Amino acid sequence: MNKPLAYAAPLLLAGAAHAAPAGLTIVNTLAKNGGEAYSLDVQSLLVITALAFLPGLILLMTSFTRIIIVLSIMRQAIGLQTTPPNMVLAALALALSVFVMRGVIQQEQDKALQPYLAGQITFSEAIAAAQPPERDFMLAQTRKAPLHLFVDLSGQHYAAPRDVPFTVLVPAFATSELETAFQIGFLVYIPFVLIDLAVASILMSLGMIMVSPTLISLPLKLLVFVSIHGWVLVLGTLANSFG
Repeated sequence: MNKPLAYAAPLLLAGAAHAAPAGLTIVNTLAKNGGEAYSLDVQSLLVITALAFLPGLILLMTSFTRIIIVLSIMRQAIGLQTTPPNMVLAALALALSVFVMRGVIQQEQDKALQPYLAGQITFSEAIAAAQPPERDFMLAQTRKAPLHLFVDLSGQHYAAPRDVPFTVLVPAFATSELETAFQIGFLVYIPFVLIDLAVASILMSLGMIMVSPTLISLPLKLLVFVSIHGWVLVLGTLANSFG
């Protein structure tokens, strides 16, 4: 992964409203047809190019993946196929990701974005200053097994985890997030499976074989979920899982 592209995106998340005017240089030139042509400097070109990679960076370098997977598993466990809609789940996962990573975003803003906008450091120095907070977050959430796997696959040896480049750390972090998300999803799924089994057993004992268990278990699962403040428990558990 190209480092300038990988770190321009967190800077945009911290202050996209102010970054574009500072890095933009528009030069008026006379075109061949007599009109005006505008050219962007290299810094602006990197920032604009990073926007195309922004969705991938959010998925691979933030808490978004773990959150959206757990929420999707929870929706399937309840038995609701399209409620809440995918857009609602994605928006909720994005909002919770910003909440979880607010410390990282604040550090990047204080150490990289604000000094760059003030003209105290160059664009390259701002990118370098934005690396440590993101690296610390990813290392704190990456399991040893995925990290060792991708280090071995890279064929390189590093003295400490902080020396691992992002080309190795990013896939290790993404793999670790998938593993953690499925573990949390398994724990979320168990109570709803027990309700399904209980309803199916009761209907079987009453001889109501033709009645679909889902018809009875779905409102019961919704009632239980709402009664125990399920959204608060799930979202709170997800936020606490990042330490």
